[in-house]
Amino acid sequence: MKIVSCGITDVGLKRGHNEDNYLINEELNLYVVADGMGGHAGGEYASAIAVNTCEEVVTSLEAEGVSIDTDDPVEITRHKLSQSIRLAGRRIFEKAKEQPEYHGMGTTVVAVLMRQTNAYIAHVGDSRVYLMREGEISQVTEDHSLIAEKIRHGLITPEEAKNHKMRNVITRSLGYQEDVEVDMSVRAVRRGDHFLLCSDGLSGLVEDEEMQKAMLEMRPQAAARMLVELACERGGDDNITVVVARVEDPG
Repeated sequence: MKIVSCGITDVGLKRGHNEDNYLINEELNLYVVADGMGGHAGGEYASAIAVNTCEEVVTSLEAEGVSIDTDDPVEITRHKLSQSIRLAGRRIFEKAKEQPEYHGMGTTVVAVLMRQTNAYIAHVGDSRVYLMREGEISQVTEDHSLIAEKIRHGLITPEEAKNHKMRNVITRSLGYQEDVEVDMSVRAVRRGDHFLLCSDGLSGLVEDEEMQKAMLEMRPQAAARMLVELACERGGDDNITVVVARVEDPG
């Protein structure tokens, strides 16, 4: 599988430090974005634990194999990615218990692992994964947030959600409890597919259609840079992180 990718993280214009982290591991075809919470020390540390643990566990499982009660390669890979995120959550939770300065820290996480013409997508929180295929963009993760739940239940409209006072309240994250449910999906990949992973510092200020246009007209590095700059132009009120991965050859 041949993939061209780029990742950028930016502190934005309103924050004094960057609590986001991201990972691109081209050897594993693993892409991760994490948006930390809990102040400078806690948030940055939590998001770093998330991306590092994902990489460590997926690497280790690749080398050592994984023992689950199935021979299905799809289920084995789903298990690998899900377990890496659950372990990250436990590590964050335990560190917060051990060290008072990290009390209350947590992080969102989105991850895409590409294997044998499939993309395995995992997420916890309100960071997002988008897929652009044949010129059309769609959000493939579902936000774990209070506002997203209100939209799903028809209590508010997406337009009303943009300026809602509770728009930053998330309902699921890594670190606030010992274990966490990880949402997983699997999609067959095609030549030309673009996967975009981002923190809400990007998705809160840049429209889906603008992401689509950037990926249609630019290579991943230029598209990522343009989208971060656009979020900054619109206020940059949070840290901004984006990873763009384009599938050149799914074979």
